[in-house]
Amino acid sequence: MSDPDIQDIELNLFARGLQLRHGHDFTLYSPASFQRRVLALVENGGFDSIGALTARMLRDADYLPQILAGLSVPVSEMFRDPPVFAVLRERVLPMLASYPQINIWQAGCAFGQETYSLAILLQEAGLYERCRIFATDFSDIALDRAREAIYPARDARLYSQNYLAAGGQHSLSDYYHARYDHIKIDQGLQRNVTFLNHNLACDGVFCEAHLVVCRNVLIYFNDALQERALGLVRDSLVRQGFLCLGNRESLDNAPSRRDFESIDASARIYRLAPGTQ
Repeated sequence: MSDPDIQDIELNLFARGLQLRHGHDFTLYSPASFQRRVLALVENGGFDSIGALTARMLRDADYLPQILAGLSVPVSEMFRDPPVFAVLRERVLPMLASYPQINIWQAGCAFGQETYSLAILLQEAGLYERCRIFATDFSDIALDRAREAIYPARDARLYSQNYLAAGGQHSLSDYYHARYDHIKIDQGLQRNVTFLNHNLACDGVFCEAHLVVCRNVLIYFNDALQERALGLVRDSLVRQGFLCLGNRESLDNAPSRRDFESIDASARIYRLAPGTQ
């Protein structure tokens, strides 16, 4: 048996062990993406094989957060893809304003940059006081970073450029405090945000949402897991609620496409179709 064949077996055993031992199902993730992240865990952890990593995962529950952090993709920035946030500001939030209470679910929140971007949009639209943002990720390490709301000061210039390009009404520096080499998001933007552990691969519906933001998450799933995640979104949304996907994602070829109508194709923003429950 060749080494690649053995590696495939070890990957399958690792995924199966992670599911049986800890309840995290990665069996439907994109195989290439999953393999890259597992091999990075092997290298960064000093293991000599995936099998050795599997043994540590099975026997040391305290090591699980590091494994999940390595399998997650916490790459983001504030107001990433500014035109998307401009459409949310100009077309979606005015429609959400008709609700007395607004729930937003951000799935795959990573370190929280996009979560606080949403909070700023809501603040400037006068909606933040009646809004609750539920930001979820399967990595507790990422969630802890998001709760801290501390980011490198070197990123502030890019964040500010994105904010202005998204139609920002003030200066982004109004929403953070700079100290030494870091910026910290103002606590006022954190008061209506709840960070929760949730895995789209194996967890269920947990809230009723008016808007679901799930950007650059589905690209790491195979077709079956994408459809499961879209089913969760559909079941979470209120009647004619909104969905925002990433720029590299689309509903065009998904079976769930019939459940949604396009609001802005370039921004990947959809609305639950009338009559969809």
